[in-house]
Amino acid sequence: MAVGKVTFSKVEREKLAEVLWLLNWISVVTGTILFGLGLFLRVEIHKWQEVMSEQGILYVPHMLITTGLAACCINFFGGKICLDCADTNKFLRWKLVMMPYIICTFFFTSCVLAGALMCYGIRSQMEESLFMGLRNAMRYYKDTDTPGRCNLKRTVDLLQIQFQCCGNTGYRDWFQIQWISSRYLDMSSSAVVDRMRSNVEGKYLMDGVPFSCCSTFSPWPCIQHHLSTSSTQDEQSQQLNLWRRGCRQALLDHYTGIMQSIGLTVLLIWLFELLVLTGVRYLQTAMENVLRLGDPESESDGWILENSLAETARSNFNIIKNLGKCYQVDDDPNINVPTAAAEEELPS
Repeated sequence: MAVGKVTFSKVEREKLAEVLWLLNWISVVTGTILFGLGLFLRVEIHKWQEVMSEQGILYVPHMLITTGLAACCINFFGGKICLDCADTNKFLRWKLVMMPYIICTFFFTSCVLAGALMCYGIRSQMEESLFMGLRNAMRYYKDTDTPGRCNLKRTVDLLQIQFQCCGNTGYRDWFQIQWISSRYLDMSSSAVVDRMRSNVEGKYLMDGVPFSCCSTFSPWPCIQHHLSTSSTQDEQSQQLNLWRRGCRQALLDHYTGIMQSIGLTVLLIWLFELLVLTGVRYLQTAMENVLRLGDPESESDGWILENSLAETARSNFNIIKNLGKCYQVDDDPNINVPTAAAEEELPS
């Protein structure tokens, strides 16, 4: 029994072909949108890739860019096919191309759905990447004269100012690393030497933060040092003095908002492409049935699947199974070698 069986008259087939031609051209526009979204996401990730530990998350924008380009090409080609399929004579030119075209469109539509799901499933990987990347960036914050790290200080400062954040998970993260370069330390001072000797690794640790952690909403000058001393300021003034949120959470919220918006857009594009694919399948089966009937003016049936889903799956499995048997090779060395009894039966 056919799945989704619908009967089409000649006029309905022509209207279906014209609507599909228009939808394919709209799909070219949606493909351009996919490409633009992937490019936008690639640029947004590139802005702060210095504070990310790995570039594995780039597969999401690359997936959207590739899918967008494929959408433009496939739907541009599909518009020409659907317009010609309104005429029975022109359909004969595309008959052998229709099924490969539908299969390619099906895989492309599946890629669109995969891209939408990736946008929603990348949060945990993004969080881990930001945590490791920010930890390394803070560790090398002081290395302004080291090749490859000289721009990290500027990047971290811009990040903390723009997103109003401080540290990885909070401002106390700066207490655990030496963020002041040894070039700016007065090694003749006994206080500096004693502080470095008190640390096992010989680092100059202090309960202070960089200037970029200072809140712009503070009504008084920013206090950056001796933050752990209770007499320095009360809790309320400390909250107004420094940014309280960690940069990992700030960046994660920023990228999560972008991913969710892009994911919703891609999901809507997938539903639209699924509609186009269903219409093309109906047009193909309806036109093939017209050719079987031999009367272009008659009504014809169109469907999504000629048999039920279980029968279709079983048939495809048997086809794959038989293809595997065709390529099996018998390793018996005596194959096709006549036996002695067979040689005696041969006529002289």
